[in-house]
Amino acid sequence: MTDHSLRSVTVERTAPGSFRATNTRGGTIVFGGSAPDEGTEFTPVELLLAALGGCTAVDVDVATTRHSEPTGFTVAVTGQKVSDELGNRMTELELVFAVTFPEGEAGDRARAILPRAVKISHDKLCTVSRTVEIGTPVAAKVT
Repeated sequence: MTDHSLRSVTVERTAPGSFRATNTRGGTIVFGGSAPDEGTEFTPVELLLAALGGCTAVDVDVATTRHSEPTGFTVAVTGQKVSDELGNRMTELELVFAVTFPEGEAGDRARAILPRAVKISHDKLCTVSRTVEIGTPVAAKVT
């Protein structure tokens, strides 16, 4: 691995139950540990869902907008949170794309490649979904 392949964020507690993640470029996102029916901050699980949808959305956007700008582009990401003998985890993760393009030849080309773009992102390109599906050890240390 090279330093160029390293990705990192720093998570800092900002208040009881509130945190801020900062990337190496200075971008930030605030999140919390509250239950989904409390407050408006994203929970870590919701951030995982957003990362899954966002990763494939970026890939699909790049592929389809070579042909046409979408007139609508949403990705609904869902999953079931379960607690069992394996611990807490998400199951039944699903991304549903609703992408529309204008009428005409360019829109037709974008519509035609949309399913393939989603499949290629899922099968090869999206680092987030590939990591979740393949699995990788996570080390937690205290310094």
